[in-house]
Amino acid sequence: MEINHKLIDSSKVQFREYQVRIAEGVLNNGNSLVILPTGLGKTIVALLVIEKKLLEGKHVLFLAPTRPLAEQHQKTLSSLLKIPEGRVVLLTGTTPADKRAGIWRDAFIVCATPQTVENDLRAGRISLEGFGLCVIDECHRSVKRYAYTFVADECKKKGVQLLGLTASPGGKKERVEAVTKALDVTHIEIRTETDLDVAPYVKRLETNWVEVELPPEFNELKEKLEEVVSERLEPLMKMHLINTTSPRIPKRLLLDAGKKLVALPDSNKLKFVMLSHYATAMNLTHALELLETQGISAFLSFFEKLEAREQKSKAVKRILEDMRIKWLIRKANDLRNNGEHPKLAKLVEIIRERNGKKIIVFVQFRDQIKRIVDELIAHGITARQFIGRKDGVTLKEQKETIQKFREGEFDVMVASSIGEEGLDIPSVDSVIFYEPVPSEIRLIQRRGRAGRAKSGEVIFLITKGTRDEAYYWASKSREAKMKKIVKGMQSELAIKKFFEKHLGRKEQEAVNLKPGQAKMTDFF
Repeated sequence: MEINHKLIDSSKVQFREYQVRIAEGVLNNGNSLVILPTGLGKTIVALLVIEKKLLEGKHVLFLAPTRPLAEQHQKTLSSLLKIPEGRVVLLTGTTPADKRAGIWRDAFIVCATPQTVENDLRAGRISLEGFGLCVIDECHRSVKRYAYTFVADECKKKGVQLLGLTASPGGKKERVEAVTKALDVTHIEIRTETDLDVAPYVKRLETNWVEVELPPEFNELKEKLEEVVSERLEPLMKMHLINTTSPRIPKRLLLDAGKKLVALPDSNKLKFVMLSHYATAMNLTHALELLETQGISAFLSFFEKLEAREQKSKAVKRILEDMRIKWLIRKANDLRNNGEHPKLAKLVEIIRERNGKKIIVFVQFRDQIKRIVDELIAHGITARQFIGRKDGVTLKEQKETIQKFREGEFDVMVASSIGEEGLDIPSVDSVIFYEPVPSEIRLIQRRGRAGRAKSGEVIFLITKGTRDEAYYWASKSREAKMKKIVKGMQSELAIKKFFEKHLGRKEQEAVNLKPGQAKMTDFF
């Protein structure tokens, strides 16, 4: 199939063969999920599909999870498409209600957040009549009750083709299936860094694992706190909510235990007693994680916040009244003046070795960000924090920080999860994980900030013998699993289409697999 480029300014974009092939697959196969590593042109694939729909006289809806990302797409499409000015429109919650209907009617492409579109659809201000395509960026969010799901359902009712874009739909089959179900996917296009048609365009990304060891005084605190954590996990184990009292219990197991407790009827007398024990265990495992991976100040700050609460729950009182916890807090205060977590000194060392390079440091815990920035500045490093609007930073301030980073006003950006997606942050030389994250989605998004335009580097700071190690391997394992799951689903969809095309639906039903029956893809 030949893709027409009448509406695309070819002087501004070069199409790669795999992008054209993926776009052809989408146009030929209905609702599609496109999975491409960050920096390999998911937006260009969407652009090719959008052009075809516009040439057919259809309108296009382009959804993004955040307003800055929706604005970025609006600017990109306006720049690359040869269509009348003002026909690629950014629709936000601040757009006057009386103007919305006209915008929807006159725009060729509407870029918006799903919440904005959902509100307009529910209010009856707009209709999806005349729309032929809905592009859903970061579509791994299109699960559960997120607004993406509502808009996708409305598109399905109107026969609007759905195109989901993501770098990672998730590392569990149930999560990937939830995404494909939400978008009613009948076709999957996936490329990894090793695929032959993609490999020539992948920039080399060097990965380094930098280990630090906790000093003896840290280990003493850690061991004492582990004893308390194990004891506080015992009530949950006795209720068969968890199967271990190890202080290194995976957080997901604790979260699952919490879901089981919440699901119990209120008439169950043990429910609220066990919820209190659960809250105690969660708070203490969090404190242990802060001590292991962040340091004394973060550890003490957590307990200071608990102490400052005007209304303290039974769980919080149980923690603060524990004599062992009081001893740990006194000991930690004695140690605070003797130095922070060894990661901080190692981070300074790593950045100074890369003098003048553009670096993003991702930090899991927001309270640590200012502390890290202050330490870097104290060592003569130009650094700035990058945090979200939940921390009182406006969108305008975020954009100003990004622009100053792009212009070289400072070299190091210390970011919370806000830096993972949704904002036009320039490519950097190095991405540093102050601590590994167990999520394969966050791993892929953070790593994708390096090596877009040139070779880059990813560095993981890992404390030996702590959950840092477990989180690192968990995210790597889930990423590999995600690729295997999606490749398998891609093959299953292709086999299903083959049967539907060559045997007909009745024959296809006759060969449907029974539970537990081997699939053809099991043998590839």
